[in-house]
Amino acid sequence: MADISALLPAATLRNLSDKLYEKRKNAALEVEGVVRHLTAAGDHEKLTTVINVLINDFALSPQANHRKGGLIGLAAATVGLAGEAAQHLAQIVPPVLNSLSDQDSRVRYYACEGLYNIAKVARGDLILFFNQIFDALCKLSADSGPNVQSAAHLLDKLIKDIVAESDQFSIEEFIPLLRERMNVLNPYVRQFLVGWITLLDSAPDIDMLGFLPDFLDGLFNMLSDSSHEIRQQADSALSEFLQEIKDSPSVDYGRMAEILVRRAGSPDEFTRLTAITWVNEFVKLGGDQLVPYYSDILSSILPCISDKEEKIKAVARETNEELRAINIEPAEDFDIGAFLGIARREIGSEWEATRLEALRWMLVLLERHRAEVLSYLNDIFPALLQSLSDSSDEVVLLVLKIHACIAQETQHFRQLIVFLVYQFKLEPSLLEKRGALILRRLCVLLDAERIYRELASILEGEADLEFATVMVQALNLILLTASELAELRTLLKHSLSIPAGQDLFIALYSSWCHSPMATISLCLLVQAYQHATSVIQSLAEEDINVKFLVQVDKLVRLLEAPVFTYLRLQLLEPGRYPALLKALNGLLMLLPQQSAAFKILRTRLKTVPAYAFMHVQTPPTSEFPGLNVVRRTASGNPYTPILTHSQFNEDGEKNSELSNGANRINFAMRLQQFERMQHQHRLHQQEQSELSKKEWKGTPGFTQGDKWEEARKTSVFIESNTRTLSRLSWQS
Repeated sequence: MADISALLPAATLRNLSDKLYEKRKNAALEVEGVVRHLTAAGDHEKLTTVINVLINDFALSPQANHRKGGLIGLAAATVGLAGEAAQHLAQIVPPVLNSLSDQDSRVRYYACEGLYNIAKVARGDLILFFNQIFDALCKLSADSGPNVQSAAHLLDKLIKDIVAESDQFSIEEFIPLLRERMNVLNPYVRQFLVGWITLLDSAPDIDMLGFLPDFLDGLFNMLSDSSHEIRQQADSALSEFLQEIKDSPSVDYGRMAEILVRRAGSPDEFTRLTAITWVNEFVKLGGDQLVPYYSDILSSILPCISDKEEKIKAVARETNEELRAINIEPAEDFDIGAFLGIARREIGSEWEATRLEALRWMLVLLERHRAEVLSYLNDIFPALLQSLSDSSDEVVLLVLKIHACIAQETQHFRQLIVFLVYQFKLEPSLLEKRGALILRRLCVLLDAERIYRELASILEGEADLEFATVMVQALNLILLTASELAELRTLLKHSLSIPAGQDLFIALYSSWCHSPMATISLCLLVQAYQHATSVIQSLAEEDINVKFLVQVDKLVRLLEAPVFTYLRLQLLEPGRYPALLKALNGLLMLLPQQSAAFKILRTRLKTVPAYAFMHVQTPPTSEFPGLNVVRRTASGNPYTPILTHSQFNEDGEKNSELSNGANRINFAMRLQQFERMQHQHRLHQQEQSELSKKEWKGTPGFTQGDKWEEARKTSVFIESNTRTLSRLSWQS
């Protein structure tokens, strides 16, 4: 190896490590001259000796001034090498790159300066070191020293020019490094990265779109940066890529769809808007490529439909409609189960708009792919039942529409009614608040008679007698007041003359026996007045309790409603309907005289015209009109009835139908059935009473006076809660 002292004078080496920049600069010029001479002579051995001295004795020295001199010396040597520099870059560049991360900011600055001068000479030959240079520049862009940042910025511009003009740049080798750096949060680094992405995307020979999935997530991450400039640059880059996607015939939608789905749930508003806009375009452009990702896309759309930002809501709704308009045939890539799972999850959302869209998806899937959806029925059915308790009427109505669609088959219809009864039992507030809405709507969507028959069949054998009573009372009230059940009421009114009505009456009667007032109401509706009287007379003392009186009060007020108009008109002919008068007076006898219901019914009975009793003379006015009617014949015999019971059937008409055997209702058997059911209720009440007594005795300070006070409060509760019933029934 040649002696360095013969190549570089001692003064030059001394000045190269001087603390003064001017001396180092002059020494570097001398090095450049020596290298230029050796290059012209083709003495590569001596060139290698000079470069090694500059590296080992200077660039890698522990002394900062030596390192500075080494860096400027290596740059000068490269300039001296000129066209031969490429052969020595493997020696020269690594120590310079190493100095870019030096702890001394001045050394880092001179390293940038040195590499800048090397790059000017080497140009395209420096591409071999591009990844290392890029990595170093990425770090220098966030350097704490402003001078270093400025130097790095100049170097970055030069490297960009070199890459733009080079045909040796490998995007495949660069992308892994770019993907790794995209997660950096430093704003200067982010600006640096976006600048490079924009540059490479603009290069005609580089296909950045094909590698977009590798750094797309990082770009979306920059949209939530605190710097407006960075957000703007990232958005601009994304807009360019989206336009390229629209113009490109071949795009990898799948990998990007996964990223967009995640970003659509970002807490940052601008990120969500951009992501959902991309999703919207993907749904329009993606075609078959996106089929496996449709369920994921749906999961990103549904929450955005309820976004607080109107722009996001609008785009999400449009995307949802676009997606729903695509009629996909079941295939391996189309997972209905995933769709249903997402819809099931979102019907539990806190936002009504999202719940509604999730339910609409269920309905659409059920209509298009019924068999496949029903195979997942056990997974979605509990959630649908739970949604019946939703605070939104619109949600409940849509859930009922889905239930009705499912219940087209007999087995699913039975399952619906059974689970519905179970849900009412499990959640009493549901029956109280939503029961009428649910049952009335189901009667519209499905056959009302079929629903009532099924409910009656289930409730007849219900073990929980208290629940059965409450449920029957609710069903009875709906039957009497709901406009949706007008046809069913018409059928029941003709029960004594039409076989179909008789069958329905018999089907309902068994479960209606749980509630005396429901039974009496049913009898009045079908005009079985004599049987209504028999039911009233069969009631025992223990049957007349607070709950019973509330039901009597409701019935009396319902008698004033339009549904019983025909009954009130029949009071114009008391001689033709004697059993009706007897039944109504029986109800009157059950009511406390000071109650509002007593006064209403007594007033009604007082309006029965006296002239309606043909050949009948009535004794002085009684306080109980109707009961004191003495039937007299024209001969004056007070004990001969005007009409014998054998001439008339339950509704007061002549027994021409009965004589033909058309009426198949055995009222004597029905009465026995009612009495057996009431006996079960009495036994149950006795058991509950015994338990209550034990609880009262075990409660400190609870006296008999407290019990009477509770009873008094309950009585007041009855009166206050029945005042509005007439108004509600007229509205129905």
